[in-house]
Amino acid sequence: MGARATSAGVPRVLHLDTLVRLRHSLRTPSGAEALRRLTVPEGMRAPLGCDAVAMPARFGPLLMSRLPRVGCVYADDSQWWWLIPSDSDVSLEWPSPTHYATGAVVPGPPTLPLPDLIHKPDSTLPYTPPIPLYLALCRVTGTAPVWSKVVRA
Repeated sequence: MGARATSAGVPRVLHLDTLVRLRHSLRTPSGAEALRRLTVPEGMRAPLGCDAVAMPARFGPLLMSRLPRVGCVYADDSQWWWLIPSDSDVSLEWPSPTHYATGAVVPGPPTLPLPDLIHKPDSTLPYTPPIPLYLALCRVTGTAPVWSKVVRA
């Protein structure tokens, strides 16, 4: 699936992954706010890039016990942040009151400290698998997963 664009009169096909990347680049904050990015711990690698999902801290302990694998988790007084692969929001509506952070950028002024790393997996990958995280979040928030909702014509 793709869309056609022209460059100097030559048609070019833009694929879905290119369009998603372009959409994310429009949403990624720049300037001072971009300095507040969660970082992958030393010795770990993130070949799929990193986004993050933030949720109220009260949900954090509930989710830890429900997930088959937990990646890097960061926390402050009010929220827990989970690292997931980039583009894990494609075709998903993360349940409220979560916040999806493209590029693992934490909102707020650059003077605020970043959340602390509270969990690091034994592997070299920092990710929590996004689908189990999404389903666990839907469960604890009482939200139906997007694919189980009725679609009306």
